[in-house]
Amino acid sequence: MNANKFQAVAAAFLLSTAALGAGALLATVPAYAAGLRPEVGVPLQAAEAAAAKGDYKGAMDDVTKAEAVANKTSDETSAIASVKAYVGAKSGDISLGGAAAGKTKLTNDYNAKNYAGVIADGDALKKAGALDAADAQVVAQSYYLSGNKAGCIKYVKGLGDADETTLQLQMKCAYDTNDDADQRDALEQLVARTGKADYWTQLLKMAETTKGLTDHQSLDIYRIKYLTGTLATKDDYINMAQLDLQLGFPQEASAVMDKGTASGLLSDDRSKKLQALAKQQAAQAASGQAAALAAAKDGDAMVKVAEQQAGAGNAKDAVTTAKSAMAKSPKDKDQAVIVLGWSQVAAGQGSDAVKTLSADKGDGAGPMIAHLYAIYAAHPGAGAATEAAPTKKK
Repeated sequence: MNANKFQAVAAAFLLSTAALGAGALLATVPAYAAGLRPEVGVPLQAAEAAAAKGDYKGAMDDVTKAEAVANKTSDETSAIASVKAYVGAKSGDISLGGAAAGKTKLTNDYNAKNYAGVIADGDALKKAGALDAADAQVVAQSYYLSGNKAGCIKYVKGLGDADETTLQLQMKCAYDTNDDADQRDALEQLVARTGKADYWTQLLKMAETTKGLTDHQSLDIYRIKYLTGTLATKDDYINMAQLDLQLGFPQEASAVMDKGTASGLLSDDRSKKLQALAKQQAAQAASGQAAALAAAKDGDAMVKVAEQQAGAGNAKDAVTTAKSAMAKSPKDKDQAVIVLGWSQVAAGQGSDAVKTLSADKGDGAGPMIAHLYAIYAAHPGAGAATEAAPTKKK
């Protein structure tokens, strides 16, 4: 992992013993209470005594004797249920005490730092269909605390629908083992689940470290930062605007500089000069955009015009132009897909954007960037403060 790699979450969100302690407290049940006939109360007392000695099968046999008594009162039925639950929970045996028993054993094993036991308990609960998100989190933490980082990653991925804290554990374990692919996988799921700007920031920092990025691909990543509200520094705004000007998108550069100025980050003379240059070039580009579209002879030239339209806030026009460009088989197919998907997102056509962007398969930075746009298109505002795409000025 190179030195520029972003800082992972500082520590996994580990449950304390105190948080789990309540589940480990097993109160005995006063079996032979008032209102219970001897033929019910005596076997229940025997069941409690057997359970205290660890003879759980014998205890359940005594419970069965009490259950066999005819014409039980409501108090007797309740007492039987209480003792049965007590024996099952104390035994930790799902076959005796059901899910409550398994969960109690998992809690006790975790508090005793018997992490191998917790993992086995989790497997038993899963087989019984009783594993919930809180249990899964404890199992994942047990993998982590036992030092089995690879096992933690495999376990969380196998859950299929892990909660936020459990996904953070996957990210932490992947970071610790230099596993970029699974770290990215966890971050993508965290973004999709929560939309939080912090996760977008980390995911996009990973994208920025991709080897062989072109300037155009770097600009594509900056555009996702703009969409997700994660342009955070003066350098972010300056770098994006400079790439826009370098690549021929001054209208977008002007919108970016306006946004940076409004944020209070771009008040120095250098920023003001760049903003003035962007406005000057943006005016020239706006007056010549129709001619540029008419002069575009091939797919790649039309993609650039679509990109200019999207950056100027003319999203619907950009979608039309980008679709026409795709029909002309542009050489840079990745960029064509990204521009069409970005334009569809800006035009409010999220479901179409997901289809467009998800069709870009293969290896390399292009499909990776298209995938990031697809994630945003599918979850544009879930839990995050997002920026609007550049809008057309009237």
